Order: sequence, then C-alpha cells, then structure tokens
Amino acid sequence: MLRFRFILLSCFASAIGCHAISPTLQVNQATVEPALVTDVQQVTINAAEIAKGEGDYDAALKIFREVLNQNPVATDAFVGIGDIYLIQKNWERAEPAFARAVKLEPRNFDAQYGHAVSLQMLKKFIDAVRAYHRALTLNPEDMGANMNIATTYLQMGRPQSALVFAERAVKLDGELAPAQITLAATYQLLGRPQDALESYIAASEEMDEPSPQLMRNIIYLLTKEKRYQEVVNTTTQLVQIDPTTESYEQLGWAEFRLGDYAASLESYKIAVDYDHTNWRALNGIGVNELNRWLLGDKTNTESYQTARIVFRRSLALNPDQPKVITLILRYGL
Repeated sequence: MLRFRFILLSCFASAIGCHAISPTLQVNQATVEPALVTDVQQVTINAAEIAKGEGDYDAALKIFREVLNQNPVATDAFVGIGDIYLIQKNWERAEPAFARAVKLEPRNFDAQYGHAVSLQMLKKFIDAVRAYHRALTLNPEDMGANMNIATTYLQMGRPQSALVFAERAVKLDGELAPAQITLAATYQLLGRPQDALESYIAASEEMDEPSPQLMRNIIYLLTKEKRYQEVVNTTTQLVQIDPTTESYEQLGWAEFRLGDYAASLESYKIAVDYDHTNWRALNGIGVNELNRWLLGDKTNTESYQTARIVFRRSLALNPDQPKVITLILRYGL
C-alpha cells in the first residue's frame, strides 16, 4: 500500500488537552482468519498493483473487482481498491472498501491504516483515532500512522494527546518535513513557542524551498520572541518566493521595528502597489511619513501631506480605526 502518499498535515488554531482514546477493537483477538487466495488470484492481484503503480486506475479497479468476483474475501483486493480511491481523494468510496478489508483481516496493517486515513478525511475523527490506534498496535514504529494520528488529535483540538505521537514520528524520521511541521504545530498549540520554532526551522532545512505558509509560521514565532532581525531576514526570503501585499506589509513592519525607516517605507509602498486596498500598509506609509516629519523638526511638509493623504485613504477603507483617528486629531492631519 502506498501509505506515505497519505501522510496528512495541518496547523490548527485552538487547543484542548485530554487523554488518548483506546481502540475499541482488540486486534490481537481476530475473529476471522486471513483470507486465502489461489496462486492465480495472487498473480492477478499483483497485476492490478502494477497497473495501480503506473497510474492506470480504471484497469486496476477492474482487475481487483474480477478477483473479488472469484473470491469475495480477498483482503488485498479490497485494500487495493481503497488505495485507489484514496489516491483519487474519493474518501466516501475508500472508507467502505477498507472497512470490509478490516472486517476480513483485523490484523492487516494496510487495511487498518487505510481505513484510518479515509475516516480522518471524512472528518470522523474519533473513529479515525481508534483505527490509527489499531494500526499502531500492529506496527508501532510506522512513521505515517504516528504522524497522522497526531494530526487527527490536532484537528480535534487535543494537542496534549497528539504530542507523544508527533514526537515519535520525528524520532522515527526527523528528516521528513511534514513530521517536523506536525510536531511544531503541536508545540505551538501547547504554548511552547521556542520548541515550535525549532521544529519549524528543522522542517524548512529539509525542504528544497520552504512553503510560504511555513515561513509565515516561522515569522510569527520569531515576532512573538521579539527576534526582529531574524524576522526581517526570513521575511526578505519570503517576498522572493511569495511577493504578495501581505508579505511586503510584514517586511515593512519588521524593518520599522529595527529602525530601518527608509526600507520600511519602501516595503509598505510595494505592498500598496500589490493591493491599493491594503489599509494596514497605507497606515505603515503614514506612520513612516509622519515619523520623517517629526524627526525633521516638522519642516518636511511633503511627508506631512503624504501622511495626511494615506491616513485618510486608510480610514475611507476601514473607518473603525481609533488609533489612526487619534493620530489625525493629535497632529492636525
């Protein structure tokens, strides 16, 4: 089974700690013996696996079903069908295929794992956790199962339950970026920003080109830690791969915190070039221009007028800004 095709990953916003759910099915007490297949049927199943591996899913499904017509208890055929539906993201059809395989052969790891993935993707999280536990009973050292059960717990808002599995996944394969990201998300939800930051950075080091979202997670935590020079360095990299109004706005903010006002003003201007309705970036321009006017003993009237214009543009876009209104009233803008 192509298990690592179905390693799941997410970062979540809320956290409630609780204990892990125990599996309801005791896989060491299988009530059904593994189904026997004839040599001819096994060769046919192998042919279907080859077709699946080459991406010929229609042919593979047809062959698997031919096997089941001859032998309706051929577990590997059900697993193969479930695999294909997972690849096709057809979770509704994958789940019953794996459910049948699990019923036929409870001690089949691939069947339990595939069933867990399909349940997770159907957002049946409690059932998915139980299925992952059954899979891990059969193979506790499987990295994918450990990581996926951790992501399921995160989706349930249970980072404390996720922690042991996320840490085990990294221990099993720390060079896999998704495992590091899952652990980082868990640490972040548990209020351990330094540990989360280290895991996010470890993940980025394993990627040829870190994703913009991963870099934003790193920037967010660096900001929380007030490591502003590193925020600037990371955001400078971010705008190279994701030159958006949000990225340049973030860069302008970080440069301002470092006192590099000229660079900050330029970044905010680029942010507005990308999106004329970005009122936060307009505020950034206004603050920089107002700062320039104040530092110049209030003689730079051009900066004063620019600040006046952009603050009023910002308020036109978003009138609910009491701090901007206070600035306008204080300095007669």
